Amino acid sequence: GGSPVNFIMEKEGVNYHDALVHLAKKYGIKIEEREQTDEERQQQSQREGMLVVNEWAMQRMEHNLTETDEGRNVGLQYLYQRGITAEAIKKFRLGYAIDKGQDLYDQAVKEGYDVQTLKDVGLCGESQQGRYYDRFRGRVIFPVLNPAGKVIAFGGRGIKGEAAKYINSPESLIYRKSNELYGIYQAKNSIVRQDKCFLVEGYMDVIALHQAGFNNAVASLGTAICAPSAATFTTARPVRSEPVMVTTAFAAEP
Repeated sequence: GGSPVNFIMEKEGVNYHDALVHLAKKYGIKIEEREQTDEERQQQSQREGMLVVNEWAMQRMEHNLTETDEGRNVGLQYLYQRGITAEAIKKFRLGYAIDKGQDLYDQAVKEGYDVQTLKDVGLCGESQQGRYYDRFRGRVIFPVLNPAGKVIAFGGRGIKGEAAKYINSPESLIYRKSNELYGIYQAKNSIVRQDKCFLVEGYMDVIALHQAGFNNAVASLGTAICAPSAATFTTARPVRSEPVMVTTAFAAEP
């Protein structure tokens, strides 16, 4: 079907309800909705706060990667050595977390962001002594965007021989890893056009395939693809009812 609602769902990567609200606002149509409960309002406020702080953090870490000496000399050089191009870095909003205990935390507090929200989305942690610290410090950052382009999580790749190669955001009100696919925002238009998708294992695999011209590549964020993750394909191409053909290619990243 080619209805305006389906068009907005496809173009913006949103669900049916949000597409209706979008169109109603655009054309001045009033929608009668039931009043939210106090709990629902609180959760909505929390979700919005999480999305705002994640967007801020992504922009700051993008800046770190290309506009600071440490970012250029450490993070950017690592990405170039791995064959990641400047175009791909921009496309996937890659960043770098300064290797200082509280760099991100201090700046976030200075700019008025809520400490509990920083902890809830996993940007910061708290030691047993009550000291806050940046969880992703010294790592190359891979933001995870939902189909609408909202930053819902981060992956941090260690580049200095850390015991944990990757640190990832914890699950939260805005992030359930089994529901999401890395690269879906960048890949959704190609998936819609081709009705096919390559499902790979890691951030680097997705980026490498996009650089090679396979712009319909995504990665599972859970240990295995499951029903909620599969539903994300429907969000990416909601107009037609036929299933997307998915080709899997799992291999360990070096």
